[in-house]
Amino acid sequence: MGRFDAVLFDRDGTLLVDVPHNGDPASVRPMPGAGSALARLRAAGLRLGVVSNQAGVAAGLLTRGQVDAVNARVEALLGPFATWQLCPHGEGDGCPCRKPRPGLVLAAAAALGTVPGRCVVVGDIGADVEAARAAGAAGVLVPTPVTRREEIEAAPVVTADLASAADWILASIGRFDPPGPW
Repeated sequence: MGRFDAVLFDRDGTLLVDVPHNGDPASVRPMPGAGSALARLRAAGLRLGVVSNQAGVAAGLLTRGQVDAVNARVEALLGPFATWQLCPHGEGDGCPCRKPRPGLVLAAAAALGTVPGRCVVVGDIGADVEAARAAGAAGVLVPTPVTRREEIEAAPVVTADLASAADWILASIGRFDPPGPW
């Protein structure tokens, strides 16, 4: 296999339509194309994980149990993930796992039995790409309306959506099979 053997996704705004501090599994809505993009990556033999800041826990806006229930709903809709790495700390806590710091990416790589250099992190904001860079992983930015222009300009790889991110990853490992009726 090529350069990558694992793909780590940000949850809110990347895999899911962002619902701030979501503690309700009924509010989980996958981003368009998420299911098919994930299926293509899994079919190529890549291991998938999630790396997600969940500052609402530190702020008392939701419990870890609610986060876990939302994550279970994500797996029910999008399939299993080999690792879930979550940071429940707030921005001012100085936690080494809170993105843009590299802790979540490092922990996910270790949990998957790989090294960060064989991981690609897919996210919707600069903190996701910065966490990838800080850990030594590749970063792919999939902008949404909340992504700032300077984050887009600074990202090494920018794709329009999750399907395009999957295309880029699969091309990077030499396993790209373009979708289409040919």
